[in-house]
Amino acid sequence: MKCVTIVGARPQFIKAATVSRVLGFNPHITEILVHTGQHYDSNMSEVFFDELEIPRPDYHLGIGSGPHGSQTGKMLEAIEAVLIHEEPNWVLVYGDTNSTLAGALAATKLHISVAHVEAGLRSFNRQMPEEINRVLTDHSSDLLLAPTETAVKNLLHEGIPENKVHLVGDVMYDAALYYGAKADTHSQILFKLGLSPKSYILATIHRAENTDDSLRLQAIFQGLIQVAQEIPVVLPLHPRTRKALERENLLSEISESLLLIDPVGYLDMVMLEKNACLISTDSGGVQKEAFFYRVPCVTLRKETEWVELVEMGWNCLTIPYSREQIKKGIENFLHQFPANNSGICGIYGEGIAAQKIVNLLS
Repeated sequence: MKCVTIVGARPQFIKAATVSRVLGFNPHITEILVHTGQHYDSNMSEVFFDELEIPRPDYHLGIGSGPHGSQTGKMLEAIEAVLIHEEPNWVLVYGDTNSTLAGALAATKLHISVAHVEAGLRSFNRQMPEEINRVLTDHSSDLLLAPTETAVKNLLHEGIPENKVHLVGDVMYDAALYYGAKADTHSQILFKLGLSPKSYILATIHRAENTDDSLRLQAIFQGLIQVAQEIPVVLPLHPRTRKALERENLLSEISESLLLIDPVGYLDMVMLEKNACLISTDSGGVQKEAFFYRVPCVTLRKETEWVELVEMGWNCLTIPYSREQIKKGIENFLHQFPANNSGICGIYGEGIAAQKIVNLLS
């Protein structure tokens, strides 16, 4: 059996690493890895393949960035050519990026079965391009691999046949278990930055809804500047966010108040997450990783796909409308962290999601 895996962005490299490792143990499955090039910076891409021990891609499409329609269209054309040449039994896609949607559409039009890892997540905000990608990919897929009970309910509510939906757990939890200990022994990021454990806040900002909205962008970073007057704020700066800050002439001011660093590899990011006293982010993956390492998280959005974390008190939603709101949301949650520790075991599986996925593909 042959499986083509489509990846293109950092979170997908992490998810694919866990599944590819298990696929490698099955002599009856051949995996062909396709990297769309959606993340093409070496810090955003190549270092992940090294650290996660992912085999080099069989195909690197080199699409790069661009408007959503243009980028997705170029990916669709290039992926289609690969699939025609390889003739796989399955196409495996991850998450909610343009690479995900392009892979699913290309396979569906060629009548190749699609398996979607992380199926069923919903923010119920159709203004988010990720939400559109999730919905369209789920309704194009033959095997929907859901990470949580909530995701399963979302899919069934949308009328997707029950026999296509499988609760497998979260491959990100697999990765946290596997790579967490490795980060402790391999990462030197705290030493390099002069940081002590639990002495700083880690922030990540990259979603278009925050970077492309001038008022939101200013509110977020002015709020973080105010927070940084009390406790250091470390921010690995995403290329999209850097461009947005340069556009608004904010980069030099922010550089004086926050500890801005280039995007880091996965092991360094894990180390920064594990040792932060709080994480503030608009990333879905980072929200979960914060929980895996039992660090409180303030999400700078009005909704989240990971509703379980809010319900249990590990995650606090703060809408980035004003600097005062950002500062208050972060400081209140930091000093009054009310997490509920009951029922936290098992909500994302037992750390064997990748094995369950490979079993279903087989």
